[in-house]
Amino acid sequence: MKLKLHLNQVSLYVEIRLGENWMIKTETVSGVNLEEILNAVTHGVGALFALIGLGILTASAYISGGVWHQVSFTIYGISLVLLYLASTLYHSFTNERKKYILKIFDHAAIYVLIAGNYTPFTLVPLHGTMGWTIFSIIWGLAIIGIVFKVFFVKRFKVFSTLTYLLMGWLAAVMIKPLLGTLPIEGIYWLIAGGVFYTVGAIFYLARRIPYNHAIWHLFVLAGSIAHYVAVLKYVLPIPVT
Repeated sequence: MKLKLHLNQVSLYVEIRLGENWMIKTETVSGVNLEEILNAVTHGVGALFALIGLGILTASAYISGGVWHQVSFTIYGISLVLLYLASTLYHSFTNERKKYILKIFDHAAIYVLIAGNYTPFTLVPLHGTMGWTIFSIIWGLAIIGIVFKVFFVKRFKVFSTLTYLLMGWLAAVMIKPLLGTLPIEGIYWLIAGGVFYTVGAIFYLARRIPYNHAIWHLFVLAGSIAHYVAVLKYVLPIPVT
């Protein structure tokens, strides 16, 4: 099957070969790639909402929370903004040198977001020895991951993805302690976010699926929304003693 589509002066040629081997090819006009447009737009929308979300998080923490809410919510909100901004910029440029540098920031921001996601839960409901221990471990792993990406950003894709997932699912050790302070609905939202990120990672690695990267971006957005709800609705009311 062959399909030719014109969209805002972007010419897309799609070829699908069915059988043992199948693939999708795209041709572009004026150096514009539709897949990269979708990648940039999906996380560009995320960047906009992350900026708004950061404002809501910090304002809510200062109005209704204590100092640990303020610190942890700000870190978490900034990590969201960095992730979506880095991703949007990376997918918006075509210059190879710029893309290489931005790819490092893009992948490093994933580690920052993972650690940022942990921060409100470790510093508010788990505030204490266990919370600080998990906080230190996860941010230490994030720093190691960032350094790794500086040197190997174009290599070990599967390994890197597995480290993202393993870091994310280390949160399983927090579930039982969190049950003592975090409402069960908050636990559900926390787990749902992890599931969204995990399913998205499958699409991220599945290059044979058309527009797999944009689909992954949508799952990342869904995971971010789930964790955002958990933080704003269920972590915020918890007092830190």
